[in-house]
Amino acid sequence: MADFPVPPGATIGILGGGQLGRMLAMAAARLGFDTAILTPEADSPAVRVASRAIIAAYDDKAALEALAACAAVITFEFENVPAAALETLAGLGAAIAPGTRALAIAQDRLEEKTFLNGAGLPTVAFAAIDGLEDLQRALRAMGAPLLLKTRRGGYDGKGQSWVMRPDDAEAAFDEIGRRPAIAEAPADFRRELAVIAARGRDGEIAVYPLTESHHENGVLRRTSAPAAASPRALAEAERLAALLLAAVDYVGVIGVELFERDDGALLVNEFAPRVHNTGHWTLDGCEVDQFEQHIRAIAGWPLGPTAALARVEMTNLLGGEVEAWRRGARGPETRLWLYGKREPRPGRKMGHVNRLRRLGP
Repeated sequence: MADFPVPPGATIGILGGGQLGRMLAMAAARLGFDTAILTPEADSPAVRVASRAIIAAYDDKAALEALAACAAVITFEFENVPAAALETLAGLGAAIAPGTRALAIAQDRLEEKTFLNGAGLPTVAFAAIDGLEDLQRALRAMGAPLLLKTRRGGYDGKGQSWVMRPDDAEAAFDEIGRRPAIAEAPADFRRELAVIAARGRDGEIAVYPLTESHHENGVLRRTSAPAAASPRALAEAERLAALLLAAVDYVGVIGVELFERDDGALLVNEFAPRVHNTGHWTLDGCEVDQFEQHIRAIAGWPLGPTAALARVEMTNLLGGEVEAWRRGARGPETRLWLYGKREPRPGRKMGHVNRLRRLGP
């Protein structure tokens, strides 16, 4: 088990080789750490900037032993890493942050909503769906439309289907493969918000300014930060984030997606136990970005300041849009971040552009 704070020169282990792992590795390097990436993909974005790569499946015992042996602390860059892998690492004596509990909750949408409500965080109404009869019962109880989501897997709008009227129930259940699911009542929201927050090993909490999110076809298209919001909304977002962090004894950065209702109240949509797409604006808009903050937190360092230095609009570059990288690199007010992915498939997140303007009226 590591001693905290972890000193520079030590190795940070990261499960996952995608763009979030890449940016975590880059942040760790700035603080003097090495990184070891465990991923099944040899040519993944994170591998090409890391100190060491372990190419293996996430449930490969020998690979997990190698990671535990070299890393002072281990984290993960996406929530589809098997929770069993973290349990194996914990059994080997590895320090892991965030913990297994947060990951396990986030991997099951029904468990997540149930946990949030139990911790005092409001959500939309929902029901467990294990068969067509459950869906029909939910429609009678909550009415239509309902959003049907698989309990596990799926992201960026995948594994979801709207049930617009009772007659659509069977087709919607077929569309998600008749897998265990959750049915959610639609939220009467006027906009989608998100908050990035961090909790250190000593319980210190740091919260970034609220952001406004805009989605297209279930995929985050852009965020605007800091979001224009009432003092009530700002305070409530901070309260909900702090409540969630404490409820799971969290260490690291977390992304919390919110609905702002027409009456101004906030509902929690979901949380991600990791650095988050809605926090990419912090790379150029904050004193300490979310990636450095995560490394600081898991290493037991003091958390950094979260104040905004500029207003930022972050736009994701999807698929072939990355070919227009020259435009993103040209403007004095733009900052281009590319993820090093080889193949620009439609809808794939290839990078993002942060557009900055000064704070003020």
